[in-house]
Amino acid sequence: MSRLSRRKFVAVAGGTAAAIAVGSKVIEASAATNAAAAPDAYAQQFLDLYAKIKNSANGYFHSSGVPYHSVETLMVEAPDHGHQTTSEAFSYWMWLEATYGRVTGDWAPFNATWAAAEKYIIPTNTDQPSNGSYNSSSPATYAPEWPLPSNYPSALDSSVKAGADPIAAELQSAYGTADIYGMHWLLDVDNVYGYGNTAGTGAENGPSAPGPCYINTYQRGAQESVWETIPQPCTDLMKYGGTNGYLDLFVKDQSYAKQYKYTNAPDADARAVQAAYWAYRWASAQGNAGAVSASVAKAAKMGDYLRYGMFDKYFKQVGGCTSPSGCAPGSGKNSAHYLLGWYYAWGGAVAGGGWAWRIGDGAAHHGYQNPVAAWALSTVTAMAPKSATGRSDWATSLTRQIEFLRWLQSADGGIAGGATNSWDGQYGQPPAGTPTFYGMAYDWEPVYHDPPSNNWFGMQAWGMERWAEYYYLTKDSRVKAVLDKWVTWVSGKVTVGTNGTFSIPSTLSWSGQPDTWNASSPGANANLRVSVTESGMDVGVTAALIKTLLYYASAANNTAAQTLGKNLLDALAVHTDSKGIGIAETRTDYSRFKDPVYVPSGWTGKMPNGDTINSSSTFLSIRSFYQRDPDWSKVQAYLNGGAAPSFTYHRFWAQADVAMALALYSELFLGGTTTSPSPSKSVSASASASASASVSASASASRSTSPSPSGGGGTGVTATYKIESDWGAGFVASITVKNNGTTPISSWRVAWTWAGNQQIGSSWNAGVTSSGRNVTATNLNYNGTIPPGGSTSFGFQGTYSGTNAAPTLSASGS
Repeated sequence: MSRLSRRKFVAVAGGTAAAIAVGSKVIEASAATNAAAAPDAYAQQFLDLYAKIKNSANGYFHSSGVPYHSVETLMVEAPDHGHQTTSEAFSYWMWLEATYGRVTGDWAPFNATWAAAEKYIIPTNTDQPSNGSYNSSSPATYAPEWPLPSNYPSALDSSVKAGADPIAAELQSAYGTADIYGMHWLLDVDNVYGYGNTAGTGAENGPSAPGPCYINTYQRGAQESVWETIPQPCTDLMKYGGTNGYLDLFVKDQSYAKQYKYTNAPDADARAVQAAYWAYRWASAQGNAGAVSASVAKAAKMGDYLRYGMFDKYFKQVGGCTSPSGCAPGSGKNSAHYLLGWYYAWGGAVAGGGWAWRIGDGAAHHGYQNPVAAWALSTVTAMAPKSATGRSDWATSLTRQIEFLRWLQSADGGIAGGATNSWDGQYGQPPAGTPTFYGMAYDWEPVYHDPPSNNWFGMQAWGMERWAEYYYLTKDSRVKAVLDKWVTWVSGKVTVGTNGTFSIPSTLSWSGQPDTWNASSPGANANLRVSVTESGMDVGVTAALIKTLLYYASAANNTAAQTLGKNLLDALAVHTDSKGIGIAETRTDYSRFKDPVYVPSGWTGKMPNGDTINSSSTFLSIRSFYQRDPDWSKVQAYLNGGAAPSFTYHRFWAQADVAMALALYSELFLGGTTTSPSPSKSVSASASASASASVSASASASRSTSPSPSGGGGTGVTATYKIESDWGAGFVASITVKNNGTTPISSWRVAWTWAGNQQIGSSWNAGVTSSGRNVTATNLNYNGTIPPGGSTSFGFQGTYSGTNAAPTLSASGS
């Protein structure tokens, strides 16, 4: 089960805002079956599951079009209610719709996800009104983190100096705004809590307001589990909670001001960038890159701001920090670790307050790294950030992420936790003998400890799926050995039986430490070990593992990995139900509904529904709405001494990942291609006028070169060459083959001779062979037929040195 915490720490206190009306629905998601025949059974299964997800009767979406974390409401894991949603869910939605665009050629649903994100989960200027008062030379006031919730509130300490923020000015120059363009991690979609912090209003509109609404939970140290959190609105106008709203539960100050505060989950924003890259790649292969160009530009912008996750929390120098005052304030980029940290956050006074703050995070977990996003943002011209140093920062990040991966691989194959620049969240002294990575201390459970952050196998599957994708795209030899070892390890821990039975790791146990990182001579990590302590049948994690195996199998030509991935995929399909893929889960952790929630003695307040908040509060007592849930009787019986309850959940991200795994098998191994849905039965996802998917011309990305002249053949077949991106030592190119004749052709061939030393690595949608400088590309079994006036496209990634001149093409067909 997905039991991830999003540990969020704020640094300042302070705000007020005006209310405006929420716009109309952003997405209309309706069910449908694709009337056209899918190219293969797996593509059809993708379309079938996609239709279930988009069927409004199945309950995956709120009426606004925002996806829920799960169909079911009684759920506690990272969100504390099933009808909350996360930036994670938005990013999986974007990825799902990108895959739908590849299969059907319909890119409207993908563009609509970005329109919805801008309306509901990327705060508008009204939601973050005081960024113009941000002082980049003094980004935030230091507040130490503490191990337990009972150590809070944490006192602000202005004697500890923060470093300078080196990217604020260039971001404002590039985009013409001081506002942050990133997703906040958590929304109360149904306004269950009743704060009414409705997106786009910057207000606390109360229990009767429509959702989705901005909320936050985690705030108090590494030991704070979801069961110990106190929910609060992101814009705290002190209307609910205590005298100072919820602010003085977390931060100790002399006085408190009304304020807003948001937290970004970098893995989700990076996944959104990753999804946009695939949309761009697939749309380009269809000769339709323009259909997604506006959304791709938005992803590039999001990636630019995502760099805040690369910096130490208080912009202090990275490496060797052992005390708050002894860790020097950073200047320039020496406060960047160039990894994806666990969060970045920002906030400030409500309108008219005149102050704002921003923080990064000095803790990095291997499961959050995303080499596909880093590679796309640094090498693909259409996705290049507009800021002065965005592209180069992501190039540095890619190299650093690769080193991080290699540093953390255990002797067995699993990837260990991560590293921190701030031991115990207060720049403490790590234990003697702690290994380091560029001066950051190794942490086997970075960020949160209940449960330990690297014991959940999902972190392995999520993280390694991105690395397998990256290897598929680039054939980067630096990661192949890591993937070889990891796949061998995990394959020995997976079983697949009959009638849908299977088992994958669920809980891991770690011992030992990696060797201190030496880039010129990496250690063997002989003492770093991992073991599997529990196994299970988690739907979403299994899907992520399948995708890892399939990308690796295709890139490494490994039939064993392909077979295992397919067998797991087929086993999942046995568990098909009316809403998607469903496997029952026994939730012994639901005994923690009775867990006490720490509230300082003497502190009293009220939730919007009247629930009392005081030193006697429990998880359930400040969430009394759970007792009205249709499934509550199962939990109550357990709390009364009965058996642990069982639930079959349909998490949005998990169902989306299963669907994408089905489409991926079709694409990589069955030659899956585009099939157009019936106009009358297509799954629609249209954006309303108030959430237009368009962006200004200044935010659009252009390609770096113009098409080369076409080459022709005796049948009227021509081919056009275009460089999609070029980063000085490598490039991605596409070739469009067009039938200019009056009769269909059933096969085609394109040939050329390089003028320089170009070499082709991976290719797609064609069989490409090279002999010296001579290259020949022929159709595959699914794209040889081209009607009169029609066209098809293929592409490849190449390397070169010197010049990269476009070749003259020769094309023929029959």
